[in-house]
Amino acid sequence: KGGDYVIVYNKLWAMLALRGMNKGDLKQAIQCGSDTITAMSKNQYVNMKTIDKICDYLDCQPGDILEHIKT
Repeated sequence: KGGDYVIVYNKLWAMLALRGMNKGDLKQAIQCGSDTITAMSKNQYVNMKTIDKICDYLDCQPGDILEHIKT
């Protein structure tokens, strides 16, 4: 085992697009800061509370919005 992995939010952006939403809409819906959206845009870590809010709002599971990918 081992190796480097990264969290990727491409599934989230695709889901938003399918629902006619953008990152600003998500920011407003879950009441998070711009820094959180920027972090996800750069495939950086965000806290689990944010993931929970997104999943509640979009009625989905974490695996529906993010992936853990080996680099």
